[in-house]
Amino acid sequence: MIRFQLRALQAFLIAACCGASMAQTAAQKLPSIRLNAGIHNIQAEVAQTPDQRATGLMFRKEMGANEGMLFVFEEPAVQCFWMRNTLIPLSAAFVGDDGSGANVADMKALSEQSHCSNKPVRFVLEMNQGWFAKRGIGPGAVLSGPPFKTAPR
Repeated sequence: MIRFQLRALQAFLIAACCGASMAQTAAQKLPSIRLNAGIHNIQAEVAQTPDQRATGLMFRKEMGANEGMLFVFEEPAVQCFWMRNTLIPLSAAFVGDDGSGANVADMKALSEQSHCSNKPVRFVLEMNQGWFAKRGIGPGAVLSGPPFKTAPR
């Protein structure tokens, strides 16, 4: 009886884990918001649930010049990203609650190499690779928009 239960549990776990990931082969399209990096406008889809964040920009064949995806986490933590099933090279800006950039990582398409924030953050903004560098946006730069807490002036 125990052997049957273990086999049933194994079959369930394999179906739940692998079946879901094998079924996901299409790019997701999420609601978007407008963000700003100084004078630069960004239209960012918002990934805020665990499933949305896990899929991210997988299976996209292209992305507009000023489009990206903002990953929103519940609590600040060191966030690590990879590029499994992601067909386009991306740059990821790791961003604090106040919109300030911690660091930017360039990521190769289809790579499983981890790229992590250098401090706890709640947001990660992925854009086409080189987007931040071409605009001189790096650590300390501040993004503005609805999700970011801004200090009173």
